[in-house]
Amino acid sequence: MTDLILYHNPRCSKSRAALQLLEDRGLTPEIVRYLDTPPTAEQLSAVLGKLGITARALLRTGEDDYKTLNLAAAELSEAELIAAMVAHPKLIERPILIAGDRAVVGRPPENVLEILP
Repeated sequence: MTDLILYHNPRCSKSRAALQLLEDRGLTPEIVRYLDTPPTAEQLSAVLGKLGITARALLRTGEDDYKTLNLAAAELSEAELIAAMVAHPKLIERPILIAGDRAVVGRPPENVLEILP
């Protein structure tokens, strides 16, 4: 079976629900508590590639840091947005489930079921 990695925030109800869905199916993903151990820019770029989305699409636009850092500015590059998420990991949408070369954002939590092997 493909290894599963869950970018998880235990304080987030959606993240907890996604983890519960996996556990209910007898699956135990590797948990990455990304707020405690933020991904590197390279790791986040790889996750974005597996998700098939841009950095802007992974940003949590309701966070204060999003407004404070003026991340809505259209001229910001992909690298600049990734750097902002690495420096301020609460800007990363969660949860993210990775299964091999595929990934999905668990919003709603049931999305994680789409990529299970």
